[in-house]
Amino acid sequence: MNKKVFFAVMVGLLCSRGVFAEDTLPSYTTDEVVVSATKTLNSISDAGGSSVTVITAEDIANSGKETVAEVIKGVPGIDIASNGGIGSTTSIFMRGADSKNVLLLIDGVPTNDPSDGNRAASIANLTVDNIERIEVVRGPLSSLYGASASAGVINIITKRGGVESSVYGGVEGGSFGTNKFYGGATGMKGLFDYAVNVSRYRTDGFSAVDERNRCINPGNAEYEDDSYENTTWSGNFGLKLSSVASLRTVLRYTDAALDYDAFNADSSVNSSDTKSFNGRIALTLDTKPLFSTFSYDFNSIDRDNTSGTTVSRYHGYLYDLGWQGDIAATANNTVTVGLNYQNESLDNNASGTAMDKSVDTKSAFLQDQWHIGEFDLVGAVRFEDHEAFGDKTTWRMAPSYVLGDTKLKFSYGTGYTAPSLYQLYSTDDWGGGPVGNDQLKPETSRGWDVGFEQKIVDNLKFGATYFRTDYDDRIDYDSATSRYVQVSGKTKTSGVESFVEWNPLKQLFLAGNYTYTYTRNPLGEELARRPKNKAGLTASWEATDKVKLNTSMQWVGSRIDSGAKDENCITTNKLESYFLANLSASFQVHENVELYGRVDNLFDEYYEEVWSYATPGRSAYAGMKLTF
Repeated sequence: MNKKVFFAVMVGLLCSRGVFAEDTLPSYTTDEVVVSATKTLNSISDAGGSSVTVITAEDIANSGKETVAEVIKGVPGIDIASNGGIGSTTSIFMRGADSKNVLLLIDGVPTNDPSDGNRAASIANLTVDNIERIEVVRGPLSSLYGASASAGVINIITKRGGVESSVYGGVEGGSFGTNKFYGGATGMKGLFDYAVNVSRYRTDGFSAVDERNRCINPGNAEYEDDSYENTTWSGNFGLKLSSVASLRTVLRYTDAALDYDAFNADSSVNSSDTKSFNGRIALTLDTKPLFSTFSYDFNSIDRDNTSGTTVSRYHGYLYDLGWQGDIAATANNTVTVGLNYQNESLDNNASGTAMDKSVDTKSAFLQDQWHIGEFDLVGAVRFEDHEAFGDKTTWRMAPSYVLGDTKLKFSYGTGYTAPSLYQLYSTDDWGGGPVGNDQLKPETSRGWDVGFEQKIVDNLKFGATYFRTDYDDRIDYDSATSRYVQVSGKTKTSGVESFVEWNPLKQLFLAGNYTYTYTRNPLGEELARRPKNKAGLTASWEATDKVKLNTSMQWVGSRIDSGAKDENCITTNKLESYFLANLSASFQVHENVELYGRVDNLFDEYYEEVWSYATPGRSAYAGMKLTF
């Protein structure tokens, strides 16, 4: 492809990543509608061999959780590690891969932080307000989404207004001096639909330095609490311009503040203030057989970290222009073509050292979907021209076949992850020398999975998937040299994801899952904070037409973490396994009034997700929601 011609086409177009939304969704136990696996509207059964999990608004409400990180902890193949309480640094590991290999989207808008060291997903301050569903697609997806999706994609899809208008508001409170106030409205006025929400969350929190770890706190000292507050506003607006044209805008703004502790050091003078603003403006044209989407995506993140009198400022910005066209070639064949121009930049100032860098990427992708009887095939290829690293082509194929009550699925794809601007050009925040490495080159990967889903009867099904991905030239941080380095050789991740779902009664739903994950770097060492074994169980029971009861249980096996000690304070470099049980319930006391509550960590389990950082013990919360 001629680069000058490609760029000229890009400048002339406002484009998008082409994610469609749906006003209504089937229930959890049916074949959910998804968009993230193919960037087109499909049921899971028609999405080829993709491994997809959908968390609906009902699932989120039943859990009672406040943040996206808490909600997705129970998803097969996903592990979460936080450096303390809500709002603290949070890492996502998908199928054993690094956080930088997971792309986080909000309504298709990429929200990974360009100013972050790993360009990791910015999930710590992401609340569940105004979310319709969360789609998790596991496996290499660089062929559709580019450089940050070599392990998979998490797409958060917000609510849209419908014919029925409603106004709602609520209040919550509970452990650690926590309180929350929220409200919103949804509806439709003629050709205009809207869904808006605003929330204010605050907690006194607890010390991020683990008071209960006697190796860190042998004298049983009481550390100061690390408070957190979050104000989030979100909106989803649509306007029908004509019989073939529609305009949609989605916006989300968050202002969050956290008091934090450094590693192993209680502090009352460290704070972090984060402001993030992202959104999309999209124009769709339905000119059959072509459906086109033109849009502009943006993501802006500002972080000020204060330690005593020293303030380090980080600003990351990304915008994406593109076009996606979906062509119904035949009744059984859909072809998708996309063009994108993306620019990411950072403007950091840490310890008086300024860094202002940017990079652009031009890309084109082609996808072909076939539905022939019980056979589905999805194939995609993507060409990217990265300003710093030149051309790169990735591809993926994902067939599936339904034989009676059995579905067989397979996928194979290639991926790559470009070094972040921070990894290339940064200097050490504490004045200890450069950590950037401008000799870094992109990681590359090849991954595949094979699995099945089996329906026993209409209300009982189970399945399992084996996965493996090999990463070449993995980018990692070398603490010995305080520098980002290229790890020579292959880093391997593999394992098994399995699930079972049972609806023995109309009012009762049970689900369980188990994930085995094997990771090894080229030296044969396990990757940190990724458990080999993890299992979960959830149950939902509609006791009456007004009362719902829910429980979730999760067992997480031991994990490697540098410096970790056992109960005798002997260094083992291993975090112990743990078991958590949570309860939640809701009571519709009136058609306009709902009471709800939850108890987290019911048995007050002591555990650590990151060595030396505290986690919450038993805690309880309750709230009331009014709807009109």
